[in-house]
Amino acid sequence: MTSDRSPSPAQPDLPGPRSPATPYRMTVTTALAHADAVALADQRLGAWLKQEGCEEPPPTEPARGGPDAPAERLRLGDRVLLDRDDGPLRAAPDSPAGPGRYTRRRLRTPAPHGTHQLTLTLATDPDGPTWVRLEAEYQACAPGVRTPSKVPVPELARTLLPLLDASDGPAAVHNGPRVITAAGVADLIDELCDPERRLPTVVASVPANLELDDWVTGTVRPLCHQLPGLATLYVLDPAARTEFNVALEYHAVYGGAVRTYLPEVDPASRYDGARHPVMPRHRIEEDLRRAAGLLAREPRRLAAELPLPAPLAAVPVLRVPVPARRAEAGAPEQPAARGPVRSGSGHEGAAPGGGAADHAPDQLAHEQRLDDQDQQARADELELVRHSLRHSRRREHHLRAESEEQYATLRHVGAQVRVLAGRLCPGGAPGQGQRPATGPGRTPREAGGGEAPASFAELLDRLPEFPLLTFTGDQKSALALDGLGTCAGWARLTWEGLTALQEYAVAAVRGEAGGDFKQWCEHTPDGCHHFPPRKAVRGESQTVFSHTKWKRERMLPVPECVDASRRAFMGAHLRIGGGRTAPRLHYLDDCSGSGRIYVGYIGLHLTNTRTN
Repeated sequence: MTSDRSPSPAQPDLPGPRSPATPYRMTVTTALAHADAVALADQRLGAWLKQEGCEEPPPTEPARGGPDAPAERLRLGDRVLLDRDDGPLRAAPDSPAGPGRYTRRRLRTPAPHGTHQLTLTLATDPDGPTWVRLEAEYQACAPGVRTPSKVPVPELARTLLPLLDASDGPAAVHNGPRVITAAGVADLIDELCDPERRLPTVVASVPANLELDDWVTGTVRPLCHQLPGLATLYVLDPAARTEFNVALEYHAVYGGAVRTYLPEVDPASRYDGARHPVMPRHRIEEDLRRAAGLLAREPRRLAAELPLPAPLAAVPVLRVPVPARRAEAGAPEQPAARGPVRSGSGHEGAAPGGGAADHAPDQLAHEQRLDDQDQQARADELELVRHSLRHSRRREHHLRAESEEQYATLRHVGAQVRVLAGRLCPGGAPGQGQRPATGPGRTPREAGGGEAPASFAELLDRLPEFPLLTFTGDQKSALALDGLGTCAGWARLTWEGLTALQEYAVAAVRGEAGGDFKQWCEHTPDGCHHFPPRKAVRGESQTVFSHTKWKRERMLPVPECVDASRRAFMGAHLRIGGGRTAPRLHYLDDCSGSGRIYVGYIGLHLTNTRTN
């Protein structure tokens, strides 16, 4: 049940990547009682099925078997299956209040070259709220089939959020952004810092030259179209923006930019600001649709990685009977009439053709138990992986903060060294006191006084010293430069350009760069490495861009998370030396998206009007 309307007729092979589509996962709470929330969810699900031309599911039976009873399976149309189950949660041994309760609905509908699967789970423990988890997945019918890049936000999510009065800790979860005035800033900051917050919070600012309503309607709402259920959404009006940025000087947002605040914000930490990505206004206005996809990437990653709340983690796996599970895996399923199909039960309306169940019930029951145990073990192992990943990410953030604090100290000491050395040797050589010693992202080797690489072979080996730069190109084009006469000077200048790009990236992911790399070079902060602005080029000429062959040369590799085609146009480049065949370094600035800069090419000048 997704926004692209299922079921649908067969279509040609889908464009896009051959990797699995990124699923949608929403986890919120509601103040409604468990039974009321279930009734509301069933009503909305039934209404959608009826709208799609499927049969409405009959009411659920109040008590159907014990905790080991299989799920009730309903066939509501051609390849439209609804599984329903409910029961007690797996209680912790020391729980004094006893187990809570869960209810689950799993809907499978046909899709081009696969199946859409929607799973809605509600879980309530005796002392807490009702948790609601909605998962939408695309399951390809065979490996190698082209799939959508991600599963769209289900219509059920957009419908249920306002009806459930959904919340995430202290924050209400809405379909669209809410405008915050100066009076609401304190509450917003409390929400950002609340330890119970699980969802990211997306905060948009308004450009000084635009009206609030026009910016919200024309830009912010379309930008946040892929975020319902994945994040809480806000827009700061001008007065609120000023107060907000004064209170959160290390986590500011302004000038039409949009910032994603991950859980566990530390407002007093300068280094924590790097965790919370900023999307600048120019990136939004260049391509609003692509910007919306980039903005949803981090919330989707977080939704997949976060451990489940305790009540949802205590929900047992769906007990689909073995014959039905085999059919889902691709084996032929026994024909059945539409309506209730309660496989594994002795009710009227059971699927005809008992098969192994008629001849070897004990063997089938044993196989069912083993299969359920295997499924549950895998689910529990996945939850342990989520907990381990969360712990590792927290440790990584802590170490990064320590590392950046040490870099800041080194930069301060390096500035003192340069001042003192300049007093002692005012006419000294560039390597003796006048060259910046360190900076945010300067390499330990450079900070310790080591030389820049003398060849491109050495430069490529030392690229891991730049943690926010990723080289995606072909090393052969760079290594070929070592055979030319001025390779040492070119390698040194390339290293200086990479160092400046690294320092810029560190500031850009915090939202402190003040513009693009060209502007950074024109106004390099004190203590950072200066790269000549005339050698930093924002993009290629219109002639190059419109020439099919020349443009193709500059379509360079990037990860799939940046572009589904694994290619992106890298017009921005650094001039390494002068002359018609002097080398170039082409890169893509994705600091506002993935938080990295991708270097796609180092080598001789690519084809243009001058190289022909």
